[in-house]
Amino acid sequence: MKKKYEKRMASIAVLEEGFRRVAYIPNRQIATTVYLAHHLEKPILVEGPAGVGKTELAKAAADYLQLPLIRLQCYEGLDESKALYEWKYGKQLLYTQLLKDKLDDIISRKNGFSSAMEKLHQYDDIFFSWPFLEPRPLLKALQEKDGAVLLIDEVDKSDDEFEAFLLEILSDFQVSVPEIGTVQAVTKPLVFLTSNNTRELSEALKRRCLHLFIPFPEAALEREIVCRRVPGISERLTRQIVKFIQDVRELELKKVPSISETIDWARVLMILHAEVLDPVLVRETLNSFIKFEDDVGIVTEKLHQLTAVAIRQ
Repeated sequence: MKKKYEKRMASIAVLEEGFRRVAYIPNRQIATTVYLAHHLEKPILVEGPAGVGKTELAKAAADYLQLPLIRLQCYEGLDESKALYEWKYGKQLLYTQLLKDKLDDIISRKNGFSSAMEKLHQYDDIFFSWPFLEPRPLLKALQEKDGAVLLIDEVDKSDDEFEAFLLEILSDFQVSVPEIGTVQAVTKPLVFLTSNNTRELSEALKRRCLHLFIPFPEAALEREIVCRRVPGISERLTRQIVKFIQDVRELELKKVPSISETIDWARVLMILHAEVLDPVLVRETLNSFIKFEDDVGIVTEKLHQLTAVAIRQ
């Protein structure tokens, strides 16, 4: 079935330009992977360091395609009831109370307990039907008439059992609800799974996905991202910020700054009306992009050298 947003996926160039219009700057590999995922109807497994824009990619896709973003945040212990559906037990109880008089009447008109129970069993399916079912993210994504962007975020934090449960959805875009049957996607969603590589994912899951690794951006791309995300920043300050951050990433740190932290630091410097970097300003704002005390010490030791190199940009 042809999807409503088909024209927005007409070519890789169209897709790339569309992402830029919603303030996401993709490289060619990212645009190509999303384009192929749409036409092959396959999920995308997005890996890379934290903070490089994996989650933002799914958000940008939803924004550009004008589709709802349905997000499932993974964590240890996540199960079907939180990811797929659960029954509205409160509603079931309420309806049971409302039907109490009716049930009492049924029982009183039957001869014997067995006969009454046989009659009551005819009402079993009422309480396990669609009106009493609460869809969770996975089922919601399959039910969207015009499609959706489904983000399964940090899938590496989930258990092996949940990962195995995902296979039916990722391969057939359907799920099984025992009380109702098999539910197939009305329109197949565009699926993004993100991973920070905290554990190795199964080969079965990887086979069902296109793989996309997003590294830290090169300097030119990072400058473009900063300019798009921080309106009004000067080209000079942008060059200095990006050079400083890129050099900091070469240090042996517990956590190197991500692109999101580059953007945060640029915004901080704009708030402080900075025009150029200087060692005092950098030291006062290190907590914008360095998050561990040991790392602060390492950067501080090289702060004057790093700043001197950056301001020559």
